[in-house]
Amino acid sequence: MTSTPPADRRPFLELKRISKRYGGVAALNEVDLAIYPGEIHAILGENGAGKSTLIKVASGVTDPSEGEVLVEGKGVRFGSPTAAMQAGIVCVFQELSLLPDMTVADNLCLVDPPKRAGLIDGRAQRERAVKLLERVGCGDVHPMTLVRDLPLSRRQMVEIAKALGKDPKILILDEATSALTAEDVERIYRIIRDLKAAGVGILYVSHRMREIEALADVATVFRNGRKIETFTKGERSVNAIIGMMIGRDITHQYPEKPQRSAPLSPALTVANLSWGRELADISFTVGKGEIVGLGGLDGQGQRELLLALFGVLKGVSGRVTVGGQAVPLSGPRRAMAAPLPMALIPEDRKTEGLMLPMSVRDNVTLAALPRMQGLFGIDAEKEEKAVAQAVERLSIKLPHLTAPVSTLSGGNQQKVVLAKWLMTDPGIILLNDPTRGIDVGTKEEIYRLMRRLADEGAAILFYSTDYAELIGCCDRVLVVYGGRITRELAGDDLNERALLQSALNVTGADKAA
Repeated sequence: MTSTPPADRRPFLELKRISKRYGGVAALNEVDLAIYPGEIHAILGENGAGKSTLIKVASGVTDPSEGEVLVEGKGVRFGSPTAAMQAGIVCVFQELSLLPDMTVADNLCLVDPPKRAGLIDGRAQRERAVKLLERVGCGDVHPMTLVRDLPLSRRQMVEIAKALGKDPKILILDEATSALTAEDVERIYRIIRDLKAAGVGILYVSHRMREIEALADVATVFRNGRKIETFTKGERSVNAIIGMMIGRDITHQYPEKPQRSAPLSPALTVANLSWGRELADISFTVGKGEIVGLGGLDGQGQRELLLALFGVLKGVSGRVTVGGQAVPLSGPRRAMAAPLPMALIPEDRKTEGLMLPMSVRDNVTLAALPRMQGLFGIDAEKEEKAVAQAVERLSIKLPHLTAPVSTLSGGNQQKVVLAKWLMTDPGIILLNDPTRGIDVGTKEEIYRLMRRLADEGAAILFYSTDYAELIGCCDRVLVVYGGRITRELAGDDLNERALLQSALNVTGADKAA
């Protein structure tokens, strides 16, 4: 069933029979789409379904191979994002466009800075930045702060503020909440609803079904570059939508957890770990074959804990024991050489996990090059065989092993990051929000991979901002609040209510009240 708008409504942006080919590969195939003023239109689909190409065409990043783009009924060919912006179409991409070595104010006013006597008016620029930051609820961000000094969640909010400063008629949001805290997500919800009330059309790309249910008026599902169906809110169940996205029915999203009677032998033991004001007296154990989650509100020290364990942070105190042996937190190489080698899957695959211009093959072997050595340097045959096995194991979709990793979809890029570290045969795997911004099908594959690795004996410490993931994947969850572990949840106690109460550090008296 396809939704039909009232006859008196006219779309602001319309795509007609849009196709886009890269060589012999069709990224989009005869797609029709209409975005109306004052309507939130969600775009759903797996990574590689054509969503990214669609928004690149709509925002002027790339031209279609065939078809027509219309703005208020008139055919246009943008040729650049600037031309699209001038027509009222502004996009916030998942991969942020901020310049890290410039200030927040500079970034917010980069395209059209206020001027005085032909020169940039610094005071007016700062005042404009303050207003935009307050509009997105980031009054705590100083306009003269360098972007590189902001956490990822704040950078995402600055990117959204930058888009709002261009007064869009159509705002395209590509996984706009993927790096945000729960509080910031609520702010974005309010901003989006205010924009809708003001007549702005929203094209909303997200893999988070709860967001789609909360916000979208209309949704369109894509698969393999084709539009599958457009429907209005409430017409399709979540399972039906996911089935359309991946082309099969969904039965169990999370793999079954093992039932254990005997305690697990410890793989990782942490005692009294502290770092500055971020981490305070943290102690816990992860057993071999166990998935232990890190819960709590975002920004409570979970990421710093993972970085500390991998030796990235300096000045960490406490004792870490791996496989029964004390391991100094002196650097990533020492962590990788531990009795049970450690691996860290970072938060941001683009900037921390991959070398984007390099090939898939070179990225996959990057952390395991010593294992690829032959008599005279890298053994090319050994390397080719190992990479092919890794690609097959993780079902990475790619044109060929020498393709730049930047050409892959987000989900496949994340698989490359995982493949890279699995090449080191880690005994302890530290996962920093590994499913952020990837599709439902790829998430399921990662969940199954995590459980399979645990069943093979790996110890996994897993931080996620998604409570459903922690409940579905983890044997236990350690709740972090203010840099301390405040509660451990397992069994029947591991549920969303208990997680949220613990994340908010609600006491028994508070609950009773």
